[in-house]
Amino acid sequence: MHVPIQVDYGIRALVDLAERRAAGEVPVRTSAIAHRQGVPEPFLARVMLNLRNGGMIVSVRGPQGGHALATDPATISMAMVMDCLGGSTSLLACLEDKNNCDQWSGCTQKEVWSIVEEAIRAVLAATSINDLVKKLRPEALQAK
Repeated sequence: MHVPIQVDYGIRALVDLAERRAAGEVPVRTSAIAHRQGVPEPFLARVMLNLRNGGMIVSVRGPQGGHALATDPATISMAMVMDCLGGSTSLLACLEDKNNCDQWSGCTQKEVWSIVEEAIRAVLAATSINDLVKKLRPEALQAK
């Protein structure tokens, strides 16, 4: 499985927004998130647009504008972010489309890889943005 960089950046941004929400600091500008998370701002702006289109964040234009979570961070799972930003938990192309494999009918591995994929998907579905915020070390919070 390969996690695309936009998924990594999206999760970082959502964790940042959840932290700011808890501190009462909303909305949050893309530039501030990019700076704190070490993410290129132009790329993050595209990720934020996709998160907004996916209903995970809301955006406000203007001098006092920025982004905020659209819902409680406990309701946003990592699997939702993967789905929104185009990530895939598929380990092999043939598991997404059996037409990609000449050996599909006699393959002895597909069941094992399918089980592994299901386990990954279950972990991502069970892990919320709120869970990630809770894992932050106190010194990491002070550095921001």
